[in-house]
Amino acid sequence: MTDTLHTATKKTVVETLLAERHSLPLTIALHLVPGVLIVAAYLLIAEPFVNAIGYPIFLAWAVALVIVLFPLLGVMFWLGRRRNGRFSLDGVVGYREKSMSRGRLVAAVAGLIVWMTVVSLALTPLDNVVYENFFTWVPFEGAGGSATTYLDGYAHSLLVTTMLICLPLTGFALPLIEELYFRGFLLPRIAHLRAGAPVLNTVLFSVYHFWAPWTVLSKLIFLFPAVWLVWRRHDIRLSIGMHAGTTLLMASLGTLALMLNLV
Repeated sequence: MTDTLHTATKKTVVETLLAERHSLPLTIALHLVPGVLIVAAYLLIAEPFVNAIGYPIFLAWAVALVIVLFPLLGVMFWLGRRRNGRFSLDGVVGYREKSMSRGRLVAAVAGLIVWMTVVSLALTPLDNVVYENFFTWVPFEGAGGSATTYLDGYAHSLLVTTMLICLPLTGFALPLIEELYFRGFLLPRIAHLRAGAPVLNTVLFSVYHFWAPWTVLSKLIFLFPAVWLVWRRHDIRLSIGMHAGTTLLMASLGTLALMLNLV
């Protein structure tokens, strides 16, 4: 009886998650709970560990993201196994129609990378203003309007080591998982909201970054074009290219600048 109930419950959860449409409460929960778990992983595991070894606190956030996002990717593959009988993202991650030609895709992604890079840097003063006026109470070590505050005050060798460790993670793997989950798994399941879908997805994804709430406004601005295009063209490669491409570019340049003692 217990085994039957367990199997039935598991089937219900899988069917709910893989349904073509998600309810609004479920949508909000699935967008925001990972952010809550990342903050919990940071406070309970990553921050104490990184402080104990004396490394920049930036590494703690990378560790917290890994603790939550890699298992999240595993859950998506598990859902694929439940649906397809094998570990895959078929039927789990949508918007994989590849509706754009390679040339148009490259041009669009290049434009989006320029947009995200330029606009995010230009909006850093806005992040600072929002932080100074509303979020100085946030208890996270290194919190501030700029991401570089998480790296301030550490020895050069530790900074370089931290950036080299984090480069493949925060520069590529973690943004890729976020896109597969937020744009590939969640966004198609609120497509019935029509134009409201990319708006809601962008807002909730921006809020999901509970560790940096002062960046919500700027994220809304520089992320929305890619989210809208993914929804419009049903092609997740657009947001993957912009998000992972931009973070990899900026992380690589930052790491190189540190190694050459330019910053």
